[in-house]
Amino acid sequence: MNDRQKTALESLTHIAEEIYADLDRGDIPTMKLPLRSKRNIEFDPMTQVWKYGSMKTVRSAKTTQGATTMLRTAYTTDFINEMIRENKSSTLREMYYISEGWNRAKFHSQDESNLLAEDLETVTHCMREDFKLRPEEGSAHVYGDINFRTMTRKGMKTFNCMDDVSETGFGIPYSVEKETFEIHNNNIKFVMALETGGMFARLIENGFPERENCLLIHLSGQPTRSTRRLIKRLNEENGLPVVVFTDGDPWSFRIFASVAYGAIKTAHISDYLATPTAQFVGITASDILNYDLPTDKLSDKDIGALKAELTDPRFSDEFWDTEIRAMLDMNKKAEQQALAKYGLDYVTDTYLPEKLSQMGIM
Repeated sequence: MNDRQKTALESLTHIAEEIYADLDRGDIPTMKLPLRSKRNIEFDPMTQVWKYGSMKTVRSAKTTQGATTMLRTAYTTDFINEMIRENKSSTLREMYYISEGWNRAKFHSQDESNLLAEDLETVTHCMREDFKLRPEEGSAHVYGDINFRTMTRKGMKTFNCMDDVSETGFGIPYSVEKETFEIHNNNIKFVMALETGGMFARLIENGFPERENCLLIHLSGQPTRSTRRLIKRLNEENGLPVVVFTDGDPWSFRIFASVAYGAIKTAHISDYLATPTAQFVGITASDILNYDLPTDKLSDKDIGALKAELTDPRFSDEFWDTEIRAMLDMNKKAEQQALAKYGLDYVTDTYLPEKLSQMGIM
């Protein structure tokens, strides 16, 4: 049991003790936690991340629904405590099914169990990874000349993310905290996070990581928490610039925003996950014009998403305002792979060198 898990165990035990103390006094048990709604989400200009504001809500066992939630809280804290003590872990999905044996405390949907896990994070100021709760989704992958020393079933082991892995890269574990995941940089000069597996494979096949001393991270779409946490550690602890390379559409822009500024769903841990200095490489509306890329027409949902981003503080600077309006004006979007119009080497020999040189990365 590491220090973070000890802290989680103590915090969860304290929650259970407070519920018991209320019952012992004859009082109705209550819990106070941040109001988790859009009106309590604030963009902190100092840290450039999304955070919960000062508004609070009180959860009470006064109603049947409230009492059920409090009962679930007690069962869930006990389940997590047991996992930590026995050095076991569970996926969020498994916790949902385990609750089938909790009688009246069982969850009716996984959304309910996921939200309770997030509530416990906000109350304890711990992360669900400290609770030994794992996501169901697969991990992202890393490729480049860097060493990770991480916990395995046989103890701590060191992996070089170029020499010791296949071309699919090193799979990021669900927890990348210092206690069980060490980073030892060799020759890496910057980190490039990529949205698509196709572009990740293209850059590896073209020898881009070796030639430019670059660490590639395949985000696998919207990045997981452990992926964002690793990117932040690489940036802050190793001083590595981070660039994000995605498709040119509103949903991909939000992938960048979640890496750089955080997401509303994880506002309570933005300080742990967001990397505000991350920069966007492309694809931009300007790229579509400057490189004469093949495009697709924007859908109605794309247009609505772009218009919403014009009022999103994560996209409030001149660069994003200009690019989003240009995309709306041209009514076009483009994929990363559109660069293959000029051949399979174009992205590594021309596009990225030009863009990264302009940004001062190469």
